[in-house]
Amino acid sequence: MAQEAHKKAAAHHEEAAKAHKTAAEHHEKGDHETADTHSKKAHESSAKAHEESTDAHKKSAEKKAKK
Repeated sequence: MAQEAHKKAAAHHEEAAKAHKTAAEHHEKGDHETADTHSKKAHESSAKAHEESTDAHKKSAEKKAKK
């Protein structure tokens, strides 16, 4: 269970990284509106990654406590 949550967190981190890169590219081109859209997507993906990571760590701690 914790391993699956870590995998989900990693996927969200990858999505966030891609969105950050795309935002930077649009910003450099002067397309600030699109850059803002991608920045917001990056933020959302980062938040999801944080939630999944927190869940994974909680599950790991619960599993260790049961031993």
